[in-house]
Amino acid sequence: MKPRLIDQPEEFTTVSIGLSSPEEILRRSFGEVLKPETINYRSYKPEKDGLFCEKIFGPVKDYECHCGKYKGIRYRSIICDRCGVEVTRKRVRRERGGHITLAVPVVHIWYLRSVPGKLSHLLGIPTRALERVIYHESYMVINPGASDKKHLDLIEEAEYQALEAEFGKRSVSEDDVDEENFFYAAMGGVALRDALKNLDISVTIKELLHIIKTSKSKQKRSDALKRLRVVNAFYPSPDRKRLNRPEWMVVTVLPVIPPELRPLVPLEGGRFAASDLNDLYRRVIIRNNRLKQLMEIKAPDVILRNEKRMLQEAVDTLFDNARRGTAMSSGTRRPLKSLSDMLRGKQGRFRQNLLGKRVDYSGRSVIVVGPHLKLHECGLPKDMAIELFKPQLIQELIARGIINTPRSAKLMVEEKRPEVYEILNYVVQDHPVLLNRAPTLHRLGIQAFQPVLVDGKAIQIHPLVCAAFNADFDGDQMAVHIPLSAEAQMECR
Repeated sequence: MKPRLIDQPEEFTTVSIGLSSPEEILRRSFGEVLKPETINYRSYKPEKDGLFCEKIFGPVKDYECHCGKYKGIRYRSIICDRCGVEVTRKRVRRERGGHITLAVPVVHIWYLRSVPGKLSHLLGIPTRALERVIYHESYMVINPGASDKKHLDLIEEAEYQALEAEFGKRSVSEDDVDEENFFYAAMGGVALRDALKNLDISVTIKELLHIIKTSKSKQKRSDALKRLRVVNAFYPSPDRKRLNRPEWMVVTVLPVIPPELRPLVPLEGGRFAASDLNDLYRRVIIRNNRLKQLMEIKAPDVILRNEKRMLQEAVDTLFDNARRGTAMSSGTRRPLKSLSDMLRGKQGRFRQNLLGKRVDYSGRSVIVVGPHLKLHECGLPKDMAIELFKPQLIQELIARGIINTPRSAKLMVEEKRPEVYEILNYVVQDHPVLLNRAPTLHRLGIQAFQPVLVDGKAIQIHPLVCAAFNADFDGDQMAVHIPLSAEAQMECR
């Protein structure tokens, strides 16, 4: 049974992001997705070995296996001998991922078409030339053997056939084969993987440093410096806890994200609304399975090459649909949302879900002018202050002996008795608040103020403070945040 991935809080000081090795992807996976199907449209149950398989990702219902042999919490952690599903909570379908074993290696589009181009800088080959190799238009020389070609040279089909016939593995002696002294060229992800595997990082760094020190051309020195920044990231050093290998930029095992992160939602009339990712994964699986079958029956090279290119394009679309030349679209001509689209931009995972969360001990209201206030003061509505300072009010009520239990104190605060307002005046006396007006374009967009309790529902600010916030009194709103810790309050002052 796989270890649990949830409810295990750990202390950590840093988060580092690196490349995942195929072994790491397999270790994290709960099973291989073999079929492109999602659910059975008669029984509405997930298809076995499909994109929603219960055996891989966990049960659809709490503590119930696929076949119904085990039902109830008393069978927890048992793996059904009939359907192979572990009896556990359905919540695991948000955490358990799977994998697809690709028939041929595929290059990750992020490292090909990013700025700076990681693959281009590592190998010292322009991105356009690499694209010709990756999309099966040209061959790349991996081992020149006795030929007049150089390592990483690009050649066309006719030239490859001639060199393979003269200097290839079948044309040289057994001694040369043993010493790997024969001509070898490849195309697609295989070529990039072999080239990156044979890359000596320390030698490349020495060559680039030599160019930087000795070259008289400013352009050459600039290019070498750009390359050096990328190459240095792959240099194994003792202070780096995580090792990045260049060949890991070529994907051999494709991770499949948990099904609850790409849901299939039932609609009225028996129809379903599915996440675009399911279509993209389905396309990859169909093309991968077709390529495996063609390789098994030893199909002609022309057909295999076309299928490999189509698999590469399907994986490109899954990772980043926008970065491809023409974005793949659905039946309604809407571009499909890829994994990158789920992360990037205003509506992406980082800005929308992680940074855009609601904050406790904060409020929002319209701002009005308060000319009687001092420059460092703001008028805070009493009703808003009671809600924002509720923990401090409860603590003070118990400390003064007015009430004995937190529950009674909470009720007293919610009823807004006269004693509460008296204590509220004491609590806010020396407790700064932060005012923020969106958009926060510079540091003066958030400033600390001393609150002054006022009637009404609007926040009052001094008119001379408006310039820093770029605020005016035509309906602008501002957010109030309460610094809780002593350290945060000191920072405000």
